[in-house]
Amino acid sequence: MSKIPVYLMPGLAASSTIFEHIKLPVEKFEIFYLEWFLPLNKESIEAYAFRMTKKIKHKNPVLIGVSFGGIIVQEMALLIETRKVIIISSVKSNAELPLRMKIAKSTKAYKVIPTQLVSNIDALAKYAFGENLVTRRLRMYEKYLQMRDKKYLDWAIENVILWRRTKPDENVIHIHGDADAVFPIRHIKNSIVVKGATHILVIMKYKWLNENLPKLILNNDEDETEI
Repeated sequence: MSKIPVYLMPGLAASSTIFEHIKLPVEKFEIFYLEWFLPLNKESIEAYAFRMTKKIKHKNPVLIGVSFGGIIVQEMALLIETRKVIIISSVKSNAELPLRMKIAKSTKAYKVIPTQLVSNIDALAKYAFGENLVTRRLRMYEKYLQMRDKKYLDWAIENVILWRRTKPDENVIHIHGDADAVFPIRHIKNSIVVKGATHILVIMKYKWLNENLPKLILNNDEDETEI
């Protein structure tokens, strides 16, 4: 029996190294890693997702996306056939965005975010992971946050805040931490809740993911669950 192709899409500004501890049974699954590339001038999220689908080399893959990467894989799933779409620490529609992002949309405050300063690892960690940098995590963040180009950051922040999807795809499997500061759990509906997990669930709760992702891919138990 052929292996199930699983494509992993990292979060905003992150590289695929955030998945370094994700291990799926090799007899059933084959993992492939997607990476961010620079957007074109004024490129729509739909056009960017289309270009990302060109990195997919298998039919009916499983797409797993983290944070903004979760938004991207949902856009990709509108363009190609997929076996499963799983999002982690992300949102399924703009209704799940926190109030501060909705305000930023209405006031266009996102346009004045000084992304030229976000190359500072402390500031970038706050935007990407939802927490201020602490010394013991400096090396980890520097390793994971590798897409620091201002053009990309401007584009990515704008496309999170301006995402136009209003109706969630009911087939998307959503894994979310109850301590997520970027996308607070109180705004999230119909998710599998991981207790004590923050926005960096994929890094800090990899053992939970390694145990549960195979079951979620192979089964159909996407009902709201608390773990």
